[in-house]
Amino acid sequence: MKIAVLGLGLMGSAIALRLRAQGLDVVGWNRSPQRAEALAEAGIPLAATPAEALAEAEAAVLVLADAAAITATLFAPGTESGLAGLALVQMGTIAPAESRALARRVRAAGGEYLEAPVLGSLPEAREGRLIVMAGGDPGLFERCLPVLQALGREPRRIGAVGQAAALKLAMNQLIAGLTATFALSLGLIRAEGIDPAQFMELLRGSALYAPTFDKKLDKYLTHAYGQANFPLKHLLKDVRLFRTVAEQAGLDTALITTIEAACIRALGQGYGEQDYSALYEALVPPRR
Repeated sequence: MKIAVLGLGLMGSAIALRLRAQGLDVVGWNRSPQRAEALAEAGIPLAATPAEALAEAEAAVLVLADAAAITATLFAPGTESGLAGLALVQMGTIAPAESRALARRVRAAGGEYLEAPVLGSLPEAREGRLIVMAGGDPGLFERCLPVLQALGREPRRIGAVGQAAALKLAMNQLIAGLTATFALSLGLIRAEGIDPAQFMELLRGSALYAPTFDKKLDKYLTHAYGQANFPLKHLLKDVRLFRTVAEQAGLDTALITTIEAACIRALGQGYGEQDYSALYEALVPPRR
């Protein structure tokens, strides 16, 4: 099976390399070709246009920034006609309504659409340990399993198109919430002069502990947020999406609105391209 991977940023590149390592035939495309040169050096051919990539493929994996980027890529003149007969696997984080609208347009163009957002970052993508949540036709899900199983050990069909997208937003809201609340707790500990090691020892033995606390602890303590697997600007995008969808569902969004404001402040401090844990800097003022 030949797979076109459209969108070769950090995650898209890791996914393309993993698919190739698992024996799938991969062709890639990226809006900025120079950013994908490492893939070409690794033996993955790069198409000059999305239409060229799709023309060579039986299925396409989309790892693009948002619904606007997906729409601009798939439905540009000369590309939309190439969707006929293709299975499109959409792996980005978008709103449920956006995913359903894309599914309708893809079907109208003669293609098939499966949403399959993932939970995990670059290490999980490289090792095939992503949590894959799919939404769409059961038969299409089964046909796409060779691709999905190359990326995650137990891909799961959640339900109809839109439901996996909603689940992914729910997961990413937890990323934002855990990051913000842990930052505040750690900020108070440090302000009171309590040894963070003592705090962590007690926390690890409680029902309150989450592994992400230890994963990010050094970044908070050293104020170093480089080498981002998931940049803060992307967390802000997902937080905004969650707020919009939650408002439409009639949920109280006061908490997520506050976290969104903190993300915006952190971007204003210059942390947009750095790890999302830099949210700490917007919530905990520097110690004097």
